[in-house]
Amino acid sequence: MTLLTNDPAVLVLEDGTRHVGRAYGARGTTLGEVVFATGMTGYQETLTDPSYAGQIVLQTAPHIGNTGMNAEDSESRRIWVSGYIVRDPSRMVSNWRADESLDDALVADGIVGISGLDTRSITRHIRSGGSMRGGIFSGDAAGLSAEEQLEIVRAAPAMSGRNLSAAVSVQAAEVTPAGGASESRAYGAEPHQVSERIGNLAVLDLGVKQATIRNLAVRGFEVHVLPQDVTIDDIRAIDPVAVFYSNGPGDPAASGDHVELLRAVLDDGLPFFGICFGNQLFGRALGLGTYKLPFGHRGINQPVLDKTTGRVEITAHNHGFAVDAPREGEFDSPNGYGRVEVSHIGLNDDVVEGLRALDIPAFSVQYHPEAAAGPHDANYLFDRFRDMVIAQQSKDKN
Repeated sequence: MTLLTNDPAVLVLEDGTRHVGRAYGARGTTLGEVVFATGMTGYQETLTDPSYAGQIVLQTAPHIGNTGMNAEDSESRRIWVSGYIVRDPSRMVSNWRADESLDDALVADGIVGISGLDTRSITRHIRSGGSMRGGIFSGDAAGLSAEEQLEIVRAAPAMSGRNLSAAVSVQAAEVTPAGGASESRAYGAEPHQVSERIGNLAVLDLGVKQATIRNLAVRGFEVHVLPQDVTIDDIRAIDPVAVFYSNGPGDPAASGDHVELLRAVLDDGLPFFGICFGNQLFGRALGLGTYKLPFGHRGINQPVLDKTTGRVEITAHNHGFAVDAPREGEFDSPNGYGRVEVSHIGLNDDVVEGLRALDIPAFSVQYHPEAAAGPHDANYLFDRFRDMVIAQQSKDKN
């Protein structure tokens, strides 16, 4: 049972808005960009998604924590959110797979949270005013004056211009053999028979999730997860059949080195697939711009049109930036990579959700096809990537 307390805590937004609630998780002060996530399930996968580094996450679902936390469903080595906002924490953990309560996990990883707030009101405020810096103050920090707390929040760095890749990336290469298991499990994949080994895949870890690695391995790639500061020579050294850029936190405009590395990959003719942050960096490598969304897309219920098939998919998102590109027709890459088209469109707000190069083997999507906690509508994209790599191998042999 989780022992909920009445210890005071306060959420302060940079526009001066204050919300008084109860301390939840670790005590202290935390700062970050306050964003909301609309998923009704999958809070463990959300918390352990490295893309949320630097962000205080508000769950719009009112009741959080009833299934606890377990060792199998984490998407990375720790909880990455800067802070956590919930309305009603569960007093009991009632799932046979649980190893600990959510509250205990937050305390263990030093995550300062707050509960007992009107999360619907805060969500509507962010939708109107946009994502903004905020702070959660509990313990001794809850006793600071309102003026002091607001000054601390306004002194925090904004998300625009931040490069957080080094904070979330591995420090040394990690390899997952092709296959690994007889079939993928419910970590963001429909059951899928293991493919024959294709070759080495270089994955630039900008905040990669375990479900992504499993989805790639089960399709026949030997997955080499590489630190974010590798060079093109480091990538060439593993003799890759393709390169993959993962999801991750931060502003793509602040990741110029990753863009230049990707341009070297494309110049080498290696097949490429990027997701989320990788999609934004692909856009910049092609010569396109990126921009910050007012409040971003975060949840597991975002409708996206795949223009290739005409299907509408319900997809998992976590991004605050997007690529600026023509929505209709083909256009030439400003950086000389041939013809490009927007392959996917978000149906809520017409945001570019995917890019496809027509003259080189490369494509990307803005959302998470591994979709740990679901939905799995976009899982086919891993098959599309595998098929593209095999087709390029056949072309190179001829």
